[in-house]
Amino acid sequence: MIQITALPAFTDNYIWLLQDPDTRRCAVVDPGDAAPVQAWLAANPGWVLSDILITHHHHDHVGGVEQLKKATDAKVYGPASETIPARDVALKDNDRINVLGWDFDVIAVPGHTLGHIAFYHEGSLFCGDTLFAAGCGRLFEGTPEQMHTSLTRLASYPEDTRVYCTHEYTLSNLRFAAAVEPGNPHTAERLAKVTEQREAGIITLPSTLGLEKLTNPFLRTRETSVKEKVDERNRTDIRAPSAVFAALRAWKDTF
Repeated sequence: MIQITALPAFTDNYIWLLQDPDTRRCAVVDPGDAAPVQAWLAANPGWVLSDILITHHHHDHVGGVEQLKKATDAKVYGPASETIPARDVALKDNDRINVLGWDFDVIAVPGHTLGHIAFYHEGSLFCGDTLFAAGCGRLFEGTPEQMHTSLTRLASYPEDTRVYCTHEYTLSNLRFAAAVEPGNPHTAERLAKVTEQREAGIITLPSTLGLEKLTNPFLRTRETSVKEKVDERNRTDIRAPSAVFAALRAWKDTF
Protein backbone atom coordinates (compact mmCIF):
# COMPACT_ATOMS: atom_id res chain seq x y z
CA MET A 1 0.00 0.00 0.00
CA ILE A 2 1.36 3.41 -0.95
CA GLN A 3 2.06 5.67 2.04
CA ILE A 4 1.72 9.44 1.69
CA THR A 5 3.74 11.86 3.82
CA ALA A 6 4.04 15.65 3.82
CA LEU A 7 7.51 17.16 3.62
CA PRO A 8 7.29 20.83 4.73
CA ALA A 9 9.10 23.35 2.51
CA PHE A 10 9.59 27.13 2.64
CA THR A 11 7.10 28.75 5.05
CA ASP A 12 3.85 27.00 4.14
CA ASN A 13 4.42 24.58 1.23
CA TYR A 14 4.06 20.83 1.39
CA ILE A 15 5.89 18.44 -0.92
CA TRP A 16 3.91 15.20 -1.01
CA LEU A 17 6.03 12.06 -0.71
CA LEU A 18 4.53 8.80 -1.97
CA GLN A 19 6.26 5.65 -0.73
CA ASP A 20 5.92 2.03 -1.87
CA PRO A 21 7.26 -0.10 1.03
CA ASP A 22 7.38 -3.23 -1.14
CA THR A 23 9.78 -1.84 -3.74
CA ARG A 24 11.29 0.98 -1.61
CA ARG A 25 10.65 3.33 -4.49
CA CYS A 26 9.14 6.73 -3.87
CA ALA A 27 7.76 9.72 -5.77
CA VAL A 28 7.28 13.37 -4.92
CA VAL A 29 4.67 15.91 -5.98
CA ASP A 30 5.70 19.54 -6.58
CA PRO A 31 9.19 19.67 -5.05
CA GLY A 32 9.75 23.42 -4.98
CA ASP A 33 12.88 22.79 -2.92
CA ALA A 34 15.16 19.76 -3.29
CA ALA A 35 16.49 19.94 0.27
CA PRO A 36 13.54 18.38 2.19
CA VAL A 37 13.42 15.50 -0.30
CA GLN A 38 17.16 14.90 -0.17
CA ALA A 39 17.08 15.07 3.63
CA TRP A 40 14.37 12.40 3.70
CA LEU A 41 16.30 10.17 1.29
CA ALA A 42 19.46 10.57 3.37
CA ALA A 43 17.57 9.66 6.56
CA ASN A 44 15.97 6.63 4.87
CA PRO A 45 18.77 4.73 3.11
CA GLY A 46 17.77 2.17 0.52
CA TRP A 47 14.90 4.23 -0.87
CA VAL A 48 15.04 5.37 -4.50
CA LEU A 49 13.28 8.46 -5.87
CA SER A 50 11.82 7.17 -9.13
CA ASP A 51 9.21 9.78 -10.11
CA ILE A 52 8.47 13.50 -9.82
CA LEU A 53 4.94 14.80 -10.49
CA ILE A 54 4.40 18.49 -11.25
CA THR A 55 1.06 20.32 -11.26
CA HIS A 56 2.16 23.72 -12.59
CA HIS A 57 5.17 25.87 -13.39
CA HIS A 58 5.43 28.20 -10.36
CA HIS A 59 8.88 28.23 -8.77
CA ASP A 60 7.70 27.06 -5.34
CA HIS A 61 6.54 23.87 -7.09
CA VAL A 62 9.39 23.21 -9.55
CA GLY A 63 12.45 24.84 -7.94
CA GLY A 64 13.94 21.54 -6.77
CA VAL A 65 13.23 19.47 -9.88
CA GLU A 66 16.52 19.82 -11.74
CA GLN A 67 18.62 19.11 -8.66
CA LEU A 68 16.58 16.01 -7.81
CA LYS A 69 16.63 14.82 -11.42
CA LYS A 70 20.40 15.18 -11.54
CA ALA A 71 20.85 13.29 -8.26
CA THR A 72 18.37 10.46 -8.86
CA ASP A 73 17.44 10.39 -12.57
CA ALA A 74 13.79 10.28 -11.51
CA LYS A 75 11.22 10.54 -14.32
CA VAL A 76 9.59 13.99 -14.38
CA TYR A 77 5.92 14.37 -15.33
CA GLY A 78 4.34 17.77 -15.90
CA PRO A 79 1.76 19.73 -17.86
CA ALA A 80 2.39 19.81 -21.60
CA SER A 81 1.48 23.47 -22.09
CA GLU A 82 3.79 24.89 -19.41
CA THR A 83 7.57 25.15 -19.19
CA ILE A 84 8.59 22.52 -16.64
CA PRO A 85 12.32 22.00 -15.93
CA ALA A 86 13.75 18.58 -16.83
CA ARG A 87 10.31 17.27 -17.84
CA ASP A 88 10.37 13.79 -19.41
CA VAL A 89 6.65 13.21 -19.91
CA ALA A 90 4.31 16.01 -21.08
CA LEU A 91 0.76 15.50 -19.83
CA LYS A 92 -2.57 16.74 -21.07
CA ASP A 93 -6.19 16.35 -19.98
CA ASN A 94 -7.44 12.76 -19.59
CA ASP A 95 -3.97 11.21 -19.87
CA ARG A 96 -3.23 8.30 -17.55
CA ILE A 97 0.12 7.47 -16.03
CA ASN A 98 1.38 4.69 -13.76
CA VAL A 99 3.56 5.73 -10.83
CA LEU A 100 4.65 3.26 -8.13
CA GLY A 101 2.03 0.85 -9.46
CA TRP A 102 -0.76 3.42 -9.06
CA ASP A 103 -2.72 4.57 -12.10
CA PHE A 104 -3.22 8.34 -12.02
CA ASP A 105 -5.78 10.20 -14.12
CA VAL A 106 -4.57 13.59 -15.32
CA ILE A 107 -7.13 16.39 -15.00
CA ALA A 108 -6.73 19.79 -16.66
CA VAL A 109 -7.67 22.46 -14.10
CA PRO A 110 -6.87 25.88 -15.61
CA GLY A 111 -7.33 28.97 -13.45
CA HIS A 112 -4.37 29.48 -11.11
CA THR A 113 -2.21 28.94 -14.20
CA LEU A 114 -3.47 28.12 -17.68
CA GLY A 115 -1.78 24.72 -17.93
CA HIS A 116 -2.36 23.56 -14.33
CA ILE A 117 -3.12 19.84 -13.95
CA ALA A 118 -4.18 17.61 -11.07
CA PHE A 119 -3.53 13.91 -10.46
CA TYR A 120 -6.25 11.55 -9.21
CA HIS A 121 -5.98 7.96 -8.03
CA GLU A 122 -8.89 6.16 -6.36
CA GLY A 123 -9.59 8.46 -3.46
CA SER A 124 -6.42 10.59 -3.59
CA LEU A 125 -6.34 13.97 -5.36
CA PHE A 126 -3.13 15.94 -5.80
CA CYS A 127 -4.40 19.33 -6.90
CA GLY A 128 -1.50 21.76 -6.48
CA ASP A 129 -2.79 25.31 -6.07
CA THR A 130 -6.25 24.82 -7.59
CA LEU A 131 -8.35 23.56 -4.67
CA PHE A 132 -7.14 24.36 -1.17
CA ALA A 133 -8.53 23.27 2.17
CA ALA A 134 -11.44 25.74 2.57
CA GLY A 135 -10.24 27.83 -0.36
CA CYS A 136 -8.81 27.97 -3.88
CA GLY A 137 -5.80 29.43 -5.65
CA ARG A 138 -5.49 32.97 -6.90
CA LEU A 139 -6.15 33.61 -10.57
CA PHE A 140 -2.71 34.45 -11.91
CA GLU A 141 -3.38 33.42 -15.50
CA GLY A 142 -6.89 32.05 -15.96
CA THR A 143 -10.38 33.53 -15.77
CA PRO A 144 -12.93 33.13 -12.99
CA GLU A 145 -15.01 31.00 -15.38
CA GLN A 146 -12.08 28.64 -15.97
CA MET A 147 -11.36 28.27 -12.27
CA HIS A 148 -15.02 27.75 -11.42
CA THR A 149 -15.22 25.01 -14.07
CA SER A 150 -12.04 23.40 -12.75
CA LEU A 151 -13.31 23.39 -9.16
CA THR A 152 -16.68 22.02 -10.24
CA ARG A 153 -14.90 19.22 -12.04
CA LEU A 154 -12.80 18.32 -8.99
CA ALA A 155 -15.88 18.46 -6.77
CA SER A 156 -17.50 15.75 -8.91
CA TYR A 157 -15.14 13.08 -7.54
CA PRO A 158 -16.26 10.89 -4.60
CA GLU A 159 -16.84 12.70 -1.32
CA ASP A 160 -14.30 10.56 0.56
CA THR A 161 -11.54 11.65 -1.84
CA ARG A 162 -8.56 12.97 0.13
CA VAL A 163 -7.43 16.41 -1.01
CA TYR A 164 -3.65 16.78 -1.05
CA CYS A 165 -3.11 20.45 -1.85
CA THR A 166 0.26 22.11 -1.46
CA HIS A 167 -0.07 24.97 1.05
CA GLU A 168 -0.97 25.31 4.72
CA TYR A 169 -3.56 28.03 4.13
CA THR A 170 -6.42 26.30 5.92
CA LEU A 171 -6.76 28.65 8.91
CA SER A 172 -6.80 31.88 6.90
CA ASN A 173 -9.15 30.29 4.36
CA LEU A 174 -11.58 29.28 7.10
CA ARG A 175 -11.59 32.79 8.53
CA PHE A 176 -12.76 33.98 5.13
CA ALA A 177 -15.28 31.12 4.88
CA ALA A 178 -16.72 32.18 8.26
CA ALA A 179 -17.11 35.74 6.96
CA VAL A 180 -18.96 34.45 3.90
CA GLU A 181 -21.22 32.07 5.85
CA PRO A 182 -21.30 33.18 9.51
CA GLY A 183 -24.27 30.88 10.09
CA ASN A 184 -22.63 27.70 8.73
CA PRO A 185 -22.12 25.35 11.73
CA HIS A 186 -19.72 23.09 9.80
CA THR A 187 -17.44 26.05 9.09
CA ALA A 188 -17.53 27.19 12.71
CA GLU A 189 -16.69 23.69 13.94
CA ARG A 190 -13.87 23.29 11.42
CA LEU A 191 -12.43 26.73 12.24
CA ALA A 192 -12.28 25.85 15.93
CA LYS A 193 -10.59 22.51 15.21
CA VAL A 194 -8.06 23.95 12.76
CA THR A 195 -7.22 26.80 15.16
CA GLU A 196 -6.28 24.18 17.77
CA GLN A 197 -4.31 22.14 15.23
CA ARG A 198 -2.26 25.11 14.07
CA GLU A 199 -1.57 26.27 17.63
CA ALA A 200 -0.17 22.79 18.25
CA GLY A 201 1.82 22.83 15.00
CA ILE A 202 -0.27 20.04 13.46
CA ILE A 203 -0.77 19.82 9.69
CA THR A 204 -4.39 20.32 8.57
CA LEU A 205 -4.10 18.22 5.41
CA PRO A 206 -5.31 16.18 3.68
CA SER A 207 -8.89 17.38 3.62
CA THR A 208 -11.75 15.50 1.94
CA LEU A 209 -14.06 16.62 -0.84
CA GLY A 210 -17.03 15.97 1.44
CA LEU A 211 -15.66 18.38 4.04
CA GLU A 212 -14.86 20.93 1.32
CA LYS A 213 -18.43 20.84 0.01
CA LEU A 214 -19.67 21.67 3.52
CA THR A 215 -17.21 24.45 4.34
CA ASN A 216 -15.40 25.79 1.26
CA PRO A 217 -17.26 28.83 -0.11
CA PHE A 218 -15.67 28.37 -3.54
CA LEU A 219 -17.44 25.00 -3.84
CA ARG A 220 -20.68 26.46 -2.47
CA THR A 221 -21.47 29.11 -5.10
CA ARG A 222 -24.94 27.59 -5.63
CA GLU A 223 -25.84 27.91 -1.95
CA THR A 224 -28.36 30.66 -1.18
CA SER A 225 -26.38 31.77 1.88
CA VAL A 226 -23.25 32.35 -0.21
CA LYS A 227 -25.06 34.13 -3.04
CA GLU A 228 -26.95 36.38 -0.61
CA LYS A 229 -23.76 37.41 1.20
CA VAL A 230 -22.04 38.25 -2.11
CA ASP A 231 -25.09 40.21 -3.29
CA GLU A 232 -25.31 42.08 0.00
CA ARG A 233 -21.62 43.01 -0.13
CA ASN A 234 -21.64 44.05 -3.82
CA ARG A 235 -25.20 45.40 -3.90
CA THR A 236 -25.95 43.18 -6.88
CA ASP A 237 -28.20 40.31 -7.85
CA ILE A 238 -25.80 37.77 -9.29
CA ARG A 239 -27.40 34.80 -11.04
CA ALA A 240 -24.67 32.57 -12.46
CA PRO A 241 -22.62 30.45 -10.01
CA SER A 242 -19.47 31.37 -11.98
CA ALA A 243 -20.23 35.05 -11.36
CA VAL A 244 -20.75 34.34 -7.66
CA PHE A 245 -17.36 32.63 -7.73
CA ALA A 246 -15.76 35.65 -9.44
CA ALA A 247 -17.13 37.99 -6.77
CA LEU A 248 -15.98 35.66 -3.98
CA ARG A 249 -12.46 35.41 -5.43
CA ALA A 250 -12.22 39.20 -5.77
CA TRP A 251 -13.34 39.56 -2.12
CA LYS A 252 -10.83 36.97 -0.91
CA ASP A 253 -8.00 38.75 -2.76
CA THR A 254 -8.44 41.76 -0.46
CA PHE A 255 -9.65 39.95 2.68
